[in-house]
Amino acid sequence: MAANETVYDALRDRVVNGEFLPGQRLRSEALRKDHACSASTVREALFRLSTVGLVNFQEQKGFRLPQQSAELCHDLAQFRVMLESQGACLSIRLGGVAWEARLSAAHHQLSHIELHIRSGGVSHDLLSLWSGAELEFHQALIAACGSPVLQDTHVVIYWRFRQQLITGDRQFHFVPENIEQHRGILEAALAHDEALVRERIQGHLARYLLRPLPEPWRRRARMHLSFLGIVVALTVMIS
Repeated sequence: MAANETVYDALRDRVVNGEFLPGQRLRSEALRKDHACSASTVREALFRLSTVGLVNFQEQKGFRLPQQSAELCHDLAQFRVMLESQGACLSIRLGGVAWEARLSAAHHQLSHIELHIRSGGVSHDLLSLWSGAELEFHQALIAACGSPVLQDTHVVIYWRFRQQLITGDRQFHFVPENIEQHRGILEAALAHDEALVRERIQGHLARYLLRPLPEPWRRRARMHLSFLGIVVALTVMIS
């Protein structure tokens, strides 16, 4: 089982971080050689990746990487805004000094890597470091939300979004803007300013939206957040 997990994690990182072209067929035999494992282990990993949308599977046609899609990127960005806004605001309410310290440390690591990318370009190793650090920052942002379901959903949406993004911009032209946006999100979270953190999360992802989020949706999201915050707080108190 440990070997299967290792192959799954390695393949997930490869399909997320742009090692394959959009729509490219993923052949078990070639991947088996890459990872020094059996073809059945590779197929199991690819099937698992297909269940979360990172790989497409068709009977008689096998496995392929998803095509790049502006509409899909919009949908994933919109979902990230929803999840991260709720998760961050709940973390502000429920988290404490330990959460703030974790978020600050994750931002420090990410900022250091992004500054290297801005000054020297992107290498494969640096890309891998950045991908892990960016995910860690956004996970830390919602880490104290009290909802494992929200966190589990977020990481799958994040992987699918990252896959679409790297497919569309392999030179990481967005990194200079990201540096300022990540700092802004951190500052709003540490100031416990829920309205500002929602605004900055949406601003961070706005360039991937084909259409602005409708105002009624934003009002409903705030109402849902208030209700969800009460439910999670009660759950934490009971436990």
